[in-house]
Formats: sequence, C-alpha cells, structure tokens
Amino acid sequence: MLKQEAQSKFVVDVEPESAVAIDPMEGNLSPEGSMTLHFRQSASVGKISCKVYYCKEDEVCLYQSVQFEVPFKVESESSASPTITFTVKPRAPDAGGLQFQDVRKTFLSHLRTQFNQNGITMFDDNGIPRSQNIPSALTQAIRESRISIVVLSKNYASSRWCLDELLEILKCKGDIGQIVMTVFYGVDPSDVRNQTGDFGIAFRKTCAKKTEEHGRKWSEALDYVGNIAGEHNWGNEAELTAKIARDVSDKLNFTPSRDFDGMVGLETHLREMESLLNFDDVGVKIVGIVGPAGIGKSTIARALCSGLSNRFHQRTCFMDNLMENCKIGLSEYSLKLHLQEQLLSKVLNLNGIRISHLRVIQERLHDKKILIILDDVESLVQLEALANISWFGPGTRVIVTTENKEILQQHGINDIYQVGFPSKSEALTIFCLSAFRQTSPPDGFIKLTCEVVKICGNLPLGLHVLGSSLRGKSQADWIDELPRLKICLDGRIESVLKMGYESLHEKDQVLFLLIGVFLNYAHVDHVTSMLAKTNLDVSLGLKNLAKKYLIQRESSIVVMHHLLQVMATQVISKQERSKRQILVDANEIRYVLEMAEGNGTIIGLSFDVAEINELRISATAFERMCNLAFLKLYNGIHAEKAQLHIPDEMEFPRRLKLLHWEAYPKKSLPLGLCLDNIVKFNMAYSKLEKLWEGTLPLANLKEMNLAVSTHLKELPDLSKATNLENLNLSGCTALVKISSSIVNLHKLSELGMSTCQSLEVIPTLINLASLERIWMFQSSRLRVFPDIPTNVKEIEIYDTGVEELPASLMHCTRLTTLDICSNRNFKTFSTHLPTCISRLSLSNSGIEKITACIKGLPNLQSLVLTGCKKLKSLPELPGSLELLSAEDCESLERVSNPLNTPNAVLTFTNCIKLGAQARRAIIKGSFVRGWALLPGGEIPAKFDHQVRGNSLTIPHSTSNRFKVCVVISPNHQYVKFMELELLCRCKVIGNSVNSTDMKFNLFRVSEYRTKHLLIFHSSLTFIDASEVSRKIVLEFTSKNHVLDIIECGVQILTDESDGSNNESDEASDKESDCESGEASSNKEDDEESYKSQSREASEEKDEGISDDGNHESLSRKRKRITSAPIAVAFSFVVVDATPPPTYGFHMRIDEDEPSNGFHMRIDEEDDDSFANETSESEFGEASDKEDNEEGEEFESLFEDRDEDNAHDGDYGSISSKFLHM
Repeated sequence: MLKQEAQSKFVVDVEPESAVAIDPMEGNLSPEGSMTLHFRQSASVGKISCKVYYCKEDEVCLYQSVQFEVPFKVESESSASPTITFTVKPRAPDAGGLQFQDVRKTFLSHLRTQFNQNGITMFDDNGIPRSQNIPSALTQAIRESRISIVVLSKNYASSRWCLDELLEILKCKGDIGQIVMTVFYGVDPSDVRNQTGDFGIAFRKTCAKKTEEHGRKWSEALDYVGNIAGEHNWGNEAELTAKIARDVSDKLNFTPSRDFDGMVGLETHLREMESLLNFDDVGVKIVGIVGPAGIGKSTIARALCSGLSNRFHQRTCFMDNLMENCKIGLSEYSLKLHLQEQLLSKVLNLNGIRISHLRVIQERLHDKKILIILDDVESLVQLEALANISWFGPGTRVIVTTENKEILQQHGINDIYQVGFPSKSEALTIFCLSAFRQTSPPDGFIKLTCEVVKICGNLPLGLHVLGSSLRGKSQADWIDELPRLKICLDGRIESVLKMGYESLHEKDQVLFLLIGVFLNYAHVDHVTSMLAKTNLDVSLGLKNLAKKYLIQRESSIVVMHHLLQVMATQVISKQERSKRQILVDANEIRYVLEMAEGNGTIIGLSFDVAEINELRISATAFERMCNLAFLKLYNGIHAEKAQLHIPDEMEFPRRLKLLHWEAYPKKSLPLGLCLDNIVKFNMAYSKLEKLWEGTLPLANLKEMNLAVSTHLKELPDLSKATNLENLNLSGCTALVKISSSIVNLHKLSELGMSTCQSLEVIPTLINLASLERIWMFQSSRLRVFPDIPTNVKEIEIYDTGVEELPASLMHCTRLTTLDICSNRNFKTFSTHLPTCISRLSLSNSGIEKITACIKGLPNLQSLVLTGCKKLKSLPELPGSLELLSAEDCESLERVSNPLNTPNAVLTFTNCIKLGAQARRAIIKGSFVRGWALLPGGEIPAKFDHQVRGNSLTIPHSTSNRFKVCVVISPNHQYVKFMELELLCRCKVIGNSVNSTDMKFNLFRVSEYRTKHLLIFHSSLTFIDASEVSRKIVLEFTSKNHVLDIIECGVQILTDESDGSNNESDEASDKESDCESGEASSNKEDDEESYKSQSREASEEKDEGISDDGNHESLSRKRKRITSAPIAVAFSFVVVDATPPPTYGFHMRIDEDEPSNGFHMRIDEEDDDSFANETSESEFGEASDKEDNEEGEEFESLFEDRDEDNAHDGDYGSISSKFLHM
C-alpha cells in the first residue's frame, strides 16, 4: 500500500493537451490508498492518454498509464463540461514502472558504497545554487568531466534531456578524448544500437516531438554508444557495481594530468606538435623536439603524453634519463638490449623483462598502437635501439627530445619541432607565476622582477627555479640576492645545463669556455681570427656547440645564453689551480698581476674591476705569461672606489689578440705598445686623450671600440688598419674631427659617431666600398652630411644639425633603412629616395610635408612619423606598407583617400585634428592583415551592431566577414614597462563551437589624451557559411585589465558592401579632398577646403550608439508551464578523492518530458565550475531557442582553435555527420 508522505505528490500528463483541461489535483490518498482525479472534456470525441507520475523530493517515476475513448461531444451551448472519473489504485513498485526509484535504491546505492571503498566520492547537489539553470550546469559539468558513465535503461530514450546530454558526452569524447563507459541496465545493447523493442518505442515517441535532424543525431549517438563494450546481463548487482568501481579507479589513474593547466605558452607548442604528429596518417611516425637545455622540451613531451594517453588507450611509454643510460659502461649491443628491455617493461607493464636478441621488440609490439616518448636522447645508438618504425603497429607515434638535432637527421627523422625562447611578456608571466603565484609583479617588485628576468635570459628553467627560490622573500632579501644570482647558478639549473658541456670533446670544452668568458657576441670571423694558430678546430667546434644548443649563430654572430656563461665561469673556478688556462677570480688575478706569478699555461684573464679596491700591477706582470691572448677588465665604469696603478714601463703581451679594458685610467697607452696580433681593441669609457704616436702595424685589427672616451681629442693614423671592419666613436664628446686616414679603411662596414657633440667635419666616405651601416646621434654641430658609398644599407641620423641629405643617397641601391629622427632643421626631401628602402623614420623631425614620390617606393614596409608636429597631410602611400606610425602628429588633418594600405597597421594616436575626410578614409579602409587606431569616442553609424561594454553578439549571421570598431581608453592600472596586449576572442556558436583569437599590441597607452577607436577586419574561414543558425560572439579583454573597453560595434561585410562607404560619402570626399600631400595653391583655397570639410563633419557626423539597451538579449525568460509533467534525470559525478575536492549533487528538472534514465560522470569540480551557463544551441536545439542561454566555449588544452575546422573531432566509427552537433 502507498502511504501519504510529506513532499510527495502525483502529477498527471494528459494528451492531447489541446483537447483536455486539467483541474488542479484534489484530495489525498484515501486510507485504502486510492485517489480520484477529475477531467473536463473541452473539445471533440477522441482518445485520451493519461500518464500518472509519482514524485517524491528528487525522485520521479511513471506510476500508471491509462488510455480510453471519450464517447460524447460537448456542445458549444453547454454551460458545463462533463467529467470523467477513474481511480488510481495502489500497487507494489516493479522494475518497469518504478525503475528509476529501484535503480537509485539498489544499483546506485551499491555503486556509492563501492566508490567510497575505492577512495572515490559521489557528487551531490550541495554545490549548485537552486536559482541556477540546472541543465546548463549539467552541460558544463559534462565538459569538465574526466570520465562519463552512461547508464541505459529501457526508458532512457524517453528523455530528450538524456539524449542531448549523450550528444554532449560524445562530443567531449571526440574533442578532448573524454573516457565513456556504458552500463546496459535491463536493456539489450542491440536495442540501443538499433532503437528496437521497448527502448525503440520510447525513442520514437521522443523523436515525434522533435525535428528530423534531432532524431538523426540522437539515433547516431545511440548507435555509437551501443557499440561501446559495457556491462550487461549481470545477475549479481553487487558484483557489477564492484567491477565498475574497480574499472573507474583504474581509468582515473590513467586520465590526463592537469599539472599542465595554465602553463604559459604551452598550448602553442602542443598545437605545433599535434600538427607534426598528424594523426590522420595511420602509419608509424617519429617526431623530434629540439632546443637548448632548460627550454621546456621534456615539459612539452610530458604534456603530450598526458593529453594523448586516451587516444592510445593508455598504452604509453615515457623513457626518461636516457642520457644517464649511456654512462653505465655497457657495450653498444648490450646497451641496446638494456634499452629495449626497459621499453618492453613499460609498454607491457611487466617488470623484469629479459630478452636475448634485438628482434624481440618487433615480435611483441608489431601489432600494437603505442605512444612512446624518448626523453633527453644523446646518441644515435639510443635511437637505433628504440625508434625503428618497422617494429610498431599502425598509428604508433614516437616523440624524441634532444639537444642534438644532428642525430635526428642522421636517423632519418625529418619532422622536427624546435622550441624557441618565450617572448619577453611570456617570460615575465612565467617568472611571476613562480615567484608571486600571479601573472604580474606586485607593487615594489617591478624593477627587481625585470632584473631577475634579464638574468634568466627568458630561459623557462631559470625563470621557474629563480622565481621559486625568491618566493615569499622581502624586497631587501631580493636586493641582497641579486649580486649572487648574476655570478652563481642554482644547483638545479647547473645540473641540467652542465650535461651538455660534459658531453663535449675536450677541445670543444675549451672553445665553450673561451666563448663564455671572452667571445660572446663576437662575429664568427673574429672568433676564428682570435683562435688562429691554436690547436682548436674552430669551425668544427662552433658547429658542435651549435648542434647541442650551447651557442646560437645569429647573423654570423656567436651568442651564448647568460646562464651558460655563468656556468662557464663556475666550471673554471672548480678546475685545479695549476691547470687553469683561464683565470676569472678577481682576487686570484690580483695576486698574479701584483706578484708577477703568471705562467705559460695561462691564455686569458677576465675579471670584474669592481670586485677589488686596489690593484698595483707589476711592471713585469705579463712577462711570464708568454701565451696570454685574452685580457679583459670589465665593469670599470662602476668601480669608482677601485684604484688601479699601471707603471709607464709596463709592456702588454705581444701575442695579445683581445684587449678589452673598460675605463682605462691613464691618458695614454704604455710606450712600446705592440699590437701586431690584436684583433679586437676595446678601450670604452677610457680617460685616454691620445692613443699612440705615428703609425702602427694593425693588419689583424678588425674591431675598434673607443665609445665614451670623453677625453679623446683625435684619432691616430689608422691607414695600416686595412682589415678594420667596425669603428665605434660614439660618446667621444671632445673629438672635433676624424682623421683623413679613414678613407683607407676599405673593409670598414660599420661606423658609429653618436653623441660626438664637438664633431663638425667628417671626411668623405664615398670610397669606403664595404661600408654598410652609419649611425650618428646628438651631433648637433654637424651641418653637412658627407657623400656616402652606394653599398650602404642602413643610415641612422638622430638629433643632428643636418638640414638635407646628400645627393649621393639616391644612388644607394642597397639602402633598406633610413632613420632621420629628431632633426628639427630637416624640412623635406630635396632628392628622390632609392626604391629599395623598406623602413623610413622621420620621427620628431621638423618635416612639414611628404612629397608624392613616396608612392614610388614599392618596398616600403614601415613609415614612422611619430611626433612630426608640423606635418599636416599624408599623400598616397605605397600598397606594400605594413606599418604607418603617425602618433602625436598634432597638426595632421588630411590623408589620402582611399588609403591603399590593406596590410598595414595604422596608428594615429593623439592626432586630434584629423578631419572628417581623413576619418572616413581611415575607417573605410580595407584591413586584410592590418588595423587602425585613431582618436574617437563614438562608434560610427555604419557599424550597425553596437553594444556598450566588452562583449557583443551577432545573431544568425550568414557572412564570415565583418569589420569591428572598439572604443578603448586606458585606466589607472596601466604600468608603463608592460607591453599592452588587447585580445579579441571570436566565438562562433552553432552546430559546433569554434573560436579564434586576435591580438593587438598597443604601446604608450598611458599617453592617450582621449578615447580611441580600434578598427580591424576579420574573416572567419574556419566556419561553414551555409550554417544559418549560428551566432558570433566577440569578447574583448586587455592583459592585466589595464584598458577599458567602452563600446564595440560590428559591420557585417557582404560582397556588395565589402566595407566600402556609400556613394554619398565618396562624392563628398571628392568635393573636399585636396591633392594628396600637396599644399593648397593659396591661403583662400586652404580655408575653403577646411570649411568644406567642416560642413561635411557637421552634416555627416558619425552617429554614436544609444544607451537604451535595445539590443538582443542574451538570455530569455523561460515559458511558464502550468500543471505540466515533471521529469527528472540525475547525473552523479565522482572524483578521485585524493586530495578531497569539493562535491555537489547535480539534478536536472525537465519541464517538458519524463525521464527514466540517468548519466553518471566522473569529474573533478573547481569551486566555480558552474559559474557560467551554456546554451542548448550547441546541441542543435533550434526549436527550443527560447529556453537557451548564451553558450560558453569549452576550451581544451589540445584543441587548435586558431586553425580551420578546429572542432572536427574523431569519434571512431561514428559518422562524420555527427561531428558537428
């Protein structure tokens, strides 16, 4: 007998609804347990179907179903409808009628017990606020799940909610490899696959209320899930739940790790690697990851192993410490056997495997699809032992990480990903996350943070280690630590970096130390010259160092990372004192120089002068160091307290090839100076007034640096320095003229004369055939720039008295860069520019107009006019332009119309006098790859989709192309040293969810005087243009939220509009435009032109958006349902309970249909995991749009959302039509 209980009730569903009205339920269970319900006939005769549901708290089940004929018809004049009475009789629950209740009380309770015993906790609904939309919360929970269990009963298909959740579960399986388990509870899998039997009857009834497309998707999903091997036909429910709990526990142990969530820059690396892995290729594939030690190769490999484990059904093998395996002293054959035994043991999960020959691995693994990671490979032998593509089954992928790219190429591995250093912004974020557990430094730590990041040289390992070592320390502690960090490596960093050094040949180790101490940033030819006549094979050694990423060769310059330099000095310090060839300890060097205790073993001295207080060099200090080739005393400019005493009779070593002595304290060099072998002469910051008398043989001299030798009055005769390539005189403020002997320097390629404030005359440079770069800053007395040779590539003339460029400039057929910045006397060009120019900068100059000839520069990519306060107009510019910077051009009023710069970034920051014509020309420009920034506080009217704030939704867009306009303004949080990045995320929500990110780097934002408009084009090539039910969501954010997004607007582009203005705009432009770049013929014409533009501005003022809120709402009210049936489907979420997370019970109430099935998911919940609701439109619920809320994109670590068709998942055997749900 059923007993009346609190919070329990019967709910009745009667069909057809149009013919039947339902009175509120009256009466209670009688003592006998019966209830009478009354119905009034309101239409014609027909069949009446009545279903009675028993509801108690969160449980719902079908209690009784009745069908009967109504044998009479109500006449229209009838004053009252007749009634039909039937009795609901109590009965004992059965598996068919109260199935869900039985499942909950038996199967589910047993499963909960087993999960508790296995350390897995069930989810309850305490974590979900009652006001939240339950279906949206469930959808989000599915997306965040690690494992889903689908329990299918015979009435499962009677719930459209269950079927929609099944679509979402399978979508997650395809997109992110979510594990799906099945339990066939009282239903045959074939009935699920084919939708037959009672299961099929329920399914067809559900489909009858939906579209044919819905039915097709549900059918495909059931067919797919019905083919997943699951639990079926268990007689003992306790044993069934015990097995499920064991299986879930095992799978949890192999689910992808979340250790890599939020790791800076990782997603980019993973996308590149997945492209190289090419999972569409069913064959075996080997991909290499190369890069310097500490760059993150192993981290990328581990993230791939974690993220791809489901694709390989947990058959993965991570072979680490391979470099150590080479040191165990085995023969080559024995080493290969040993490595294969390790691989087999890990792949087959069997300890202690022993093999007798090298063919066993092929016999055991030839039919198995495996993911193998070979980490830190050092030798070709290791690849020969472990990476033969013929040994593994189809679909196998082998990933090899190494610092030696050559061994990959020797093994025939052509797919190689080279890991680069993070950007400055990324490096700062990496360090801050490690040091402060936030993405930016707190107040007071900004400068200190920048210094430490500089020490790390953007190397991720260094950023992580030093960041964690400084975490929680005060500013004073940081200041105390900095000097040590500059000269000493943390043990964790040293252990990683040193492995590469130790693997080198002995001669290459010496070369490594010499570069680290003396030759960093030296030209390859200079390194070769300085190490000539030694026993080192410089060319081969440089190649070997580069292969192991111990150096880089950038444009023929040898570059070693700062942390490797520090390691080099530490290696030297740990050598036996008697065997040291290089001395780097300041106290040891002071002793050697004062006591003349050097010897023939020493080839180089290098020390920081600031580390000593006084040094009295002996007159015979260098006599016994007959092989000394490198002498480097640095940081003398900061050694104010250091006192250096140099005897006049001291002789420099005759074999010296590098003389680097910063802040040399004497007025002249020692008499009898012999520089016959010198290659690099660096006396920067010296007190020298004169170098030497007469002419010295300087045939080997290639580089001469006298920068900031402020007392130097004249140059010596350099006529015999015939191989001199670089001459730097910058900062020689007392230098009045340059010796005419410079005309003999036929190999001179770079000449620097910056801040030579007394310099008035430069001899002709026309005969210097090798000269490629000239730079001169702040030489205000220089009025005439000399003639230059035709091979010059770069000219930089900043803040001089130069009024015009030499006529010879037009013949410089290799000139690419011309910077004429801050030259206030420079008014215009008096000569045509060579067509080869790619970068032209006139910033802060007095230029008043740019001649029309600039259009004839077909290679011009960058035009910088920042701070040209007298510039009033811009002529037509070449279409090759990629950057136009016209910031702070206060007088700029007109620009060419149209702007033929589709690929250019146009910045008109603070150009507050831009006229209406100029604004229209900029706004209507076609930005294929570029964008524009100009002053403005209102969105132009042509952007017909407008909204306040940083998010805009375009419903039912049929076009993939649109133009976007955003009103931005800096806020008080802006920090000048930060690079400001504005991010636009474009989400397309339809049958699938796709997104792409667009980033805009903005500079000097804190100097904006007013609000600005950012305008750009976007073309979404990754979406299906035929899909009309989709919506596009644009979201704008700025890094660290330092930029306010005030308004945004969108103009949909079609083939007809294509972003152009209407005819009236063009007509008015023609009336008002002046000839581009040409001044008006007279003042009256100028005034009339300005008046015309003013009229246009008044008549055609761009309309701003109204703030009436009359735009499409992103959320709608749900329809009100009275006396409607209530159906409940439960989703239980369990997690690995170590450590215990927060749990919640998820319940979904469907106000339309009954449900007798439920989903169970294994998941881990974040505290705010249900903060955002998702839309049913992602499931294709076209007919229920009024019930939907805005969809939220599920971002997977391994999805490439910037690429076309980024959401094409892989459901195994499921049809391709099912991929976009």
